[in-house]
Amino acid sequence: MSTPRKPRTLVTHPPAIELPPGNRPLVAPIYQSVKFETETVDDLLAMLRGEVKGFFYSRGKNPTTRQLELTLAGLQGREDAVVVGSGMAAVSLPLYGLLSAGDHVVSFIESYAPTRQALKGPLTRYGVTHTLLPVGDHAALEAVLASRPVKLVQFESPTNPMLRIADVERLCALCRQYGALSVMDNTFAGFHQYGQYPVDLFVHSLTKYASGHGDVLAGAVIGSAAMVQKLRSESVLIGCTLDPHAAFLVQRGLKTYFVRYQAQCRTAHELSAWLEQQAGVSRVLYPGLASHPQQALAAAQQQEFGTLNCVELAGGLAAATRFAEALELFAMTASLGSVDSLVNPPPFMKPMDLTPEQLAISGITPGMVRLSFGLEDIEDLRADLAQALAVASG
Repeated sequence: MSTPRKPRTLVTHPPAIELPPGNRPLVAPIYQSVKFETETVDDLLAMLRGEVKGFFYSRGKNPTTRQLELTLAGLQGREDAVVVGSGMAAVSLPLYGLLSAGDHVVSFIESYAPTRQALKGPLTRYGVTHTLLPVGDHAALEAVLASRPVKLVQFESPTNPMLRIADVERLCALCRQYGALSVMDNTFAGFHQYGQYPVDLFVHSLTKYASGHGDVLAGAVIGSAAMVQKLRSESVLIGCTLDPHAAFLVQRGLKTYFVRYQAQCRTAHELSAWLEQQAGVSRVLYPGLASHPQQALAAAQQQEFGTLNCVELAGGLAAATRFAEALELFAMTASLGSVDSLVNPPPFMKPMDLTPEQLAISGITPGMVRLSFGLEDIEDLRADLAQALAVASG
């Protein structure tokens, strides 16, 4: 258009800036646009038919979110990924996208509480049934798989909050033997772990280690191209699309993912071993400790043992509460995996939806807190833990 644009038009149609060939930004821009245009109707139709690559509407696909999806798929060793608006959206997408009325799901008592709540609430109303088992009871799992058709087995490792380790190879083998899909919430272990096993779908809360700074809600489902495409179609209909700016922040966080995760693991390991020796501590659950009942399995399956532990105070609920409240560098709040150290106090730990028998199986006691280790100086964290233990014992 050669005619000069009037001011009211200019602000709506600003001058386009195109980079010369060979001149590109080091950091990919944020494509903060809902809509993308084409030159002709034929171009648009060819793109919508999948004959040529391109973007049309960001609810389905956007260059910024697409870069993040490809990065995550590569990290987890799979073909494709779909990113969504929260970790819980990622947990829910395979359940709502792959299950139908009459289908049966196996999940585990040690699973993330909102995952259990989704199975017990909306999915039950929609005619999906489920069985909850202890994550290490392979005989019970095989009995259920052999007794009826099971569409999907949902599990996590390490579990939240007790850090139990699933035998991923054995679970996947049983799923394949009986024709069930395996869906693993891999948030705690991270994108660089467990990809060697034939898990059908990996679920991640990107809110945690991917973002790393506690300022973004996001999630991802990672798997084969065919299965991810099916879930992408479902996500468009549900409307759980991730915003491009949030995707940009997660992509930026991933640049320091390995540095952060490995440093936090070292801190968690050293301070878990130290806590185990302190007066007033009944036990410390951390997969890297020799005292952990599944340390050998964790060592066989994982490269690192994670950034969290679970600490049981000898004084029970009262001591655990005093300990959590006395900590100065550990923020008392939800979540994990950020650069800040965090503590989950006893009320956060007790699952309200479990029966007394299931609660006993879970192993959670009133004197437990969960610690998520950040990037603070390890000696500062040690001193903070020491003074909080002193308060707890008083």
